[in-house]
Amino acid sequence: MRYLTAGESHGPRLTAIVEGLPSQLPLGKTDIDPWLRLRQGGYGRGRRMVIETDEVQLMSGVRGGVTTGAPVTLDIENRDFRNWTEIMAPESGNWPRKKALTDARPGHADLTGGIKYRHKDLRDVLERASARETAARVAVGAIALKLLGEVGIQGANFVRRLGPVEVASPFNWDALETIENSDLRTWDEDAAGQMRALIDQTKAAGDTLGGILEVRFRGLPVGLGSYAHWDRKLDSRIAAAVMSVQAMKGVEIGSAFENAARPGSGVHDALYRDEARGYRRDTNGAGGLEGGMTNGEELVIRVAMKPIATLMRPLPTVNVVTHEASDAARERSDTTAVPAAGVILQCVIGWVLADAVLEKFGGDTLPEIQERVAAARAYAAEY
Repeated sequence: MRYLTAGESHGPRLTAIVEGLPSQLPLGKTDIDPWLRLRQGGYGRGRRMVIETDEVQLMSGVRGGVTTGAPVTLDIENRDFRNWTEIMAPESGNWPRKKALTDARPGHADLTGGIKYRHKDLRDVLERASARETAARVAVGAIALKLLGEVGIQGANFVRRLGPVEVASPFNWDALETIENSDLRTWDEDAAGQMRALIDQTKAAGDTLGGILEVRFRGLPVGLGSYAHWDRKLDSRIAAAVMSVQAMKGVEIGSAFENAARPGSGVHDALYRDEARGYRRDTNGAGGLEGGMTNGEELVIRVAMKPIATLMRPLPTVNVVTHEASDAARERSDTTAVPAAGVILQCVIGWVLADAVLEKFGGDTLPEIQERVAAARAYAAEY
């Protein structure tokens, strides 16, 4: 599978084209719009989330509520465009441009992108580099999650840490409903209370917060990915997808960073076998991946997100036109988007997993894929 997204943060719309989906996959707005709403949620979001009410329009590749096998086109309107129609008009030809951005913002793509593409109005950089683009990727990922669900694979995402406030208690799948109803995507209300207070304090100071997200998947068949080639290793593909999301700066599989301080005897997961379950591990330090392949255990991914780089009390910078010292430009932003980031990450990781499922099992239709996944699970249990 592959996909392509297009659109600017304050342009008319975001568009995505998804190619390679099997036919006969049940799919509609109700499979995608809830994920778009989750992406917009979370304590600490900015005013843009009040303006936008993201909904997807399925423009091709779906008929009668099922995919046809043709490319699927997704369209998401940017409602804020009505406030930017003249500024973002493709053929206005006005110069100097209205709201030209010339004070590069530290921590953003502004300066580097301006040099690379020779833009003096850095808005031409920020409009595409903006995390608004992730709305399209969430819509794409929601389709992948739908496909995974049809073959018995379930995902979850939650906040493990926001700033210095950490959720130390272990995750349990029974907590999913609590997480979905939490504005900080956690089951720990004590920690959530501390996080809200910290967000309020940080907002008042004109600053921003990062954190650590955790994404999990269960029900994965053994053998997605490959040990044979570097670019087919599933852990490398997941890491690449994670690091492609704006503001993500580190990725951990299983308990990788803790494992770095332990001897091998305290790290690797011993193997056992019983007739009821087949092969099993009583620990999961590997996080569900061994040799670049899924091993049948839960996939556990943790991701570090940096604080958002747009500050209400801006850092010193340089004006790229005058070369004079100035303060960084202010753009409407969030105090934190950590809870929403987990939603985005589940979607982009879900895409990698769905692609790996199709790579291993093939099939032009969903029923073919389901049959082959079931056969693979039976073989692994008997092996």
